[in-house]
Amino acid sequence: MSDFGEVRVSRSDIARLAGVKRPAVTNWERRHADFPAPVEGGDLDRFRADQVLEWLSGRTIPSSALEPGELTGTTYGDRFRAGLSGRRSGSLLSAVEQLAARDAERLRGRLRMSEYLYVLLSLVFIQIREPDRWSAHFVKDPETAMRRLVPGEESYGQVPLPEVVRILDSNPPGSPGESRQAFDRLLEFLRSTGAGAAEEFYTPRSVSRVMARALAAQGSAKRLHDPFVRTGELLSAYLDAVAEQGGGVPESVTGRADSFEAMQLAEMNIDLHGAQRPRVLPGSKYPARSDDFGDLPGPFDAVITNPPFGSVGQSPYYKPRYWRYGESRSGEFDWLQYVVSRLAPEGRAAVLMPAGAASRGSAERRTRASMIEDGVVECVMSLPARLFELTAVQTHIWFLRAPRGRPEQVLFVDGSDLGSMATRTRRALADEDVDRLVLAYTSWRESGHGVQPGLSRAVGFAEIAAQDHRLEPALYVREELPSPGAVDAVAAARNRLAELSEELERLHEQAKTIDRLADVRLRRYGL
Repeated sequence: MSDFGEVRVSRSDIARLAGVKRPAVTNWERRHADFPAPVEGGDLDRFRADQVLEWLSGRTIPSSALEPGELTGTTYGDRFRAGLSGRRSGSLLSAVEQLAARDAERLRGRLRMSEYLYVLLSLVFIQIREPDRWSAHFVKDPETAMRRLVPGEESYGQVPLPEVVRILDSNPPGSPGESRQAFDRLLEFLRSTGAGAAEEFYTPRSVSRVMARALAAQGSAKRLHDPFVRTGELLSAYLDAVAEQGGGVPESVTGRADSFEAMQLAEMNIDLHGAQRPRVLPGSKYPARSDDFGDLPGPFDAVITNPPFGSVGQSPYYKPRYWRYGESRSGEFDWLQYVVSRLAPEGRAAVLMPAGAASRGSAERRTRASMIEDGVVECVMSLPARLFELTAVQTHIWFLRAPRGRPEQVLFVDGSDLGSMATRTRRALADEDVDRLVLAYTSWRESGHGVQPGLSRAVGFAEIAAQDHRLEPALYVREELPSPGAVDAVAAARNRLAELSEELERLHEQAKTIDRLADVRLRRYGL
């Protein structure tokens, strides 16, 4: 960070370049002994810009203070550097919109749109992560560099690569935050293009945030894994959640993908979101076959995944060693059992499942019963329908833990009525919806109180067994109206008072938790 060693800035300059009000700079100075000291006094103190940049780079911007175009994890140093460099914020984003939307039909030549977007993603990644290679090879001779990057793809010669490279080179990213957002925007274009392909139901961003934030709230995992990584959206969401909460980067971030393109995209995506040397290996929609491609270090402290829905399970002549809870004739329960088998003793997982997995009978019911009896099902959270592109399927998030050897309470969270229609066919969860779902899970984990009328409730094994081991949250969360005259009964009144007392205690505990989190974040950001 020595590029700006000769530059001097005032407190007003710091505030303007970091995007804060002038009193915030004084507050930083007063509260933090390591804030740089002025190097020039007089009527107007001056600070060395490189020292200020280094200090601000360690301070993440709170989600509520992010500006349009800034991603979770952006630091005040990112803003400060962009201002000092004179780079126009959002220029790379504008170039991405031009290349992937406005001029895409003209520039993609004979390539399918998905192939063209893959080229753009590769180019943007190299521009961001390997600037020397970008300048020495792609700017000087883009056709040759591209042939080396993707050998054997003659159709790439139909794309006017010099023009594409020139547009990107003229619009470098102003900050790491903008780099991530530009790459994420291209991934959105790619996911939209492939949304109708078989099994390519990429995880919506709001769903990724619920899964990742709930899982990361337990502390940053040392070993993080996604056994069906798609484009890495869940792993990158977990890394963002850890950064937002001030946790450390996992020592190992791994995954499996069922195509070479998915492997490459996932590695690039999670690399840009902060993973150290991520590793993605070949995989399969059948988890047992994934292990045939080579082993990954495990077990894992956290597993987060959106496996393929609706696939048939393993052949009845082949019973994988991880079928601890019975034969799985559906792919969903094949995946659930596999995920449990890969957890460390204190490990936890978040797995996206179709809603039907919570209520199917026969073999699936027996498998659910065995999983509940072994204490591996921690929480089932229902989400609204129509969150995915081109499908109205309703989904649940299953939060799993390593086997306990005994039944435990299961938290049910019913979020099926949350969200609103973002388009004519697709629903979306707002930030407050995401917060409600995450808080319902994390507050129960911290305090043991799981009753939030109409939203969540913790249930014991006997009640679940009485419901034929069905795990639909609405069965347990939605309250039934009392019959006429029931409120007058003494026993009913006493029960109601006990419930209200428990609810009041839970709300007190939840308020304390929120106060602690707010205090930690205010101290962390110096605000």
